[in-house]
Amino acid sequence: MSVSTPSAYPSPYPILQLFMNFGRILVLSQNVFREVVRDRILYIIGFYGLIVVASVRLLPEFAASTEDKMLPDFALAFMSGLGVIVAIFIGTGLVNKEIEKRTILMLIAKPISRSEFIIGKFIGLSAVLTVLLLAMTVVMLVCLQIAKVSYSIQAVTIALIFLLLQLCLIAAVAITLGVFTSSLLATALTFGIYMMGTITQDILKLSNISGNPSLQRITQVIYLILPDLSRLDFKNEAVYGLQALPNSVTLIANASYSIFYCVMLLSLAILLISKREF
Repeated sequence: MSVSTPSAYPSPYPILQLFMNFGRILVLSQNVFREVVRDRILYIIGFYGLIVVASVRLLPEFAASTEDKMLPDFALAFMSGLGVIVAIFIGTGLVNKEIEKRTILMLIAKPISRSEFIIGKFIGLSAVLTVLLLAMTVVMLVCLQIAKVSYSIQAVTIALIFLLLQLCLIAAVAITLGVFTSSLLATALTFGIYMMGTITQDILKLSNISGNPSLQRITQVIYLILPDLSRLDFKNEAVYGLQALPNSVTLIANASYSIFYCVMLLSLAILLISKREF
């Protein structure tokens, strides 16, 4: 029989607790980082390098005249795909496996609050995604230099920052779903939300063209609930340079949107886990 202590319950102010107990959260995030590295997830960097190096040799055979556009476009798209896979598969299991193995009982009795538990998991996974993106970016830039492909470092940097924000948002979705459902179902749902999130603007535009008021209301609700991931996708803009990027106000608004969405999702995850009895 487990004994509950006041510290096992979440603070009603999780953001304030983040600053007050940052030391415990940092330890949790470091443990997540080490655990993921032990699972050899960083081997993905080597796999990415092999594919991009191969593309340096193969793409000119198929599209010699557009190689300067295809190579960075492919490298960024492949980087995004690998990042999404890591964010979803790792994120959905971070909390769920602790619940299934009952190891969460030891963690929340340290004492570590449930809000610290969720935030620590998120920061740890975000650190893993950051390291992955940085390493894959170095590989991509080296390959672009070898292939003598011109690019705008400022545009690429902005695209990568927003790619990281997008992956962190997906990780927040995965962690939240992993709190109250199985890893398999959470993975499927997160993939579904990711796919829908990339086309929510297109769905909204199609419903407006249709002129059906009922369909428009439904799509507007979907647009408001699901994350609009297209707002964080600047891969094409990175390929065509700074002139293709939106203005700074739009960039700041889109970045704020992703941060706000992550905070909302993590708050929901904290609320859900606080209602669970272990």
